[in-house]
Amino acid sequence: MTAPTTRTATLDTRPLTERIDRRALREYRAGLPGEVRPPLMAAIWPAVVLAVLPVLFLSAWWFVLEDGSIPDEPWDRSALILLPYLALPVGMLVLLVRAVRRRSGVRQYRLDRFARANGLSYRPFAIPVALPGLIFTMGGTSVVRDLLWRGGRSPLSVGNQRTTIGSGRNRKEHRWGYVALRLPVALPHIVLDAAGNNSLLHPRLPVAYAKDQRLSLEGDFDRHFELYCPRGYETDALYLFTPDIMARFIDTVAELDVEIVDDHLFLYSPKDLSTLDPEVWTWLMSVVDILTERIAQWERWRDRRLEPVDAATMPGSFPLIRPPRGVAGQGRRLSRRTGWWWVIGLALAVYGWYLIIGDAVRAITGG
Repeated sequence: MTAPTTRTATLDTRPLTERIDRRALREYRAGLPGEVRPPLMAAIWPAVVLAVLPVLFLSAWWFVLEDGSIPDEPWDRSALILLPYLALPVGMLVLLVRAVRRRSGVRQYRLDRFARANGLSYRPFAIPVALPGLIFTMGGTSVVRDLLWRGGRSPLSVGNQRTTIGSGRNRKEHRWGYVALRLPVALPHIVLDAAGNNSLLHPRLPVAYAKDQRLSLEGDFDRHFELYCPRGYETDALYLFTPDIMARFIDTVAELDVEIVDDHLFLYSPKDLSTLDPEVWTWLMSVVDILTERIAQWERWRDRRLEPVDAATMPGSFPLIRPPRGVAGQGRRLSRRTGWWWVIGLALAVYGWYLIIGDAVRAITGG
């Protein structure tokens, strides 16, 4: 594998913080798509609504006071009901400031210049490509913002994905920052759930895997990661995660979830990874450099479960001494944990309908 063009030692983060040419910003902002820079009225009307509501409510409250239908001393504890409405103008100002900042194009302009300075391409808004990672196969509607990528022999992409599943009250948005690296060879499906980014608001990965696929490794690795590999691939996981590789993962990506699937390695974070923070980019590119160098040795891995191709019968060829590249079917995907709640709910619903229909039949037949 050739070394990546973006090295930490040569990473130029100045475009993320340096002074902006306002004329160049205006020209750049004019070309931003509507998904990134919506019309001004669409950005302002929520703030206008929040500004009008407290005025209407306070007018109604004053009318009640003048009408004399409440005690002579209205400004007692009952007046505390006004506090939420008085807070609406504050919310209006917050929405207005956020809308103006989002439409300014400063974030997109800085990231675009940062990408150009480091041999990367940038797109402020994109529909996710068909990647095999778990956050890309959740279903729902997904968009990627602030996508930076490079091609070549060592492809890399960094972005912030938003996935919306369901609608109405059942609507839920999943937010992930991710890094996607291309591996030199397809590997078994392996997931490392980092303990460092689990919290009450973000407990763990959106997919639960069967517990019998959990593999315990030596040293402190289990304190930082829960490693899952397909059943029967424990020896392969130990070959891939040698002590030096485990040490590198602990030192560099202990705050990130890791997924190896097909010929990709993904890093996931509940926070944005494509940011305007130079320190985040310096850390992220150092992680990419280290992993790119370390995982090069994985190119020698072969799945012994694949049948070797019989090349001895081919004219002018030599017999293969090891299996071809690839992963056998049982190692390509982890088994997911079965969710029994929907089965129980369905059974209860069927039983409920059975009782209702039975009562209706007895009422009609008089039985």
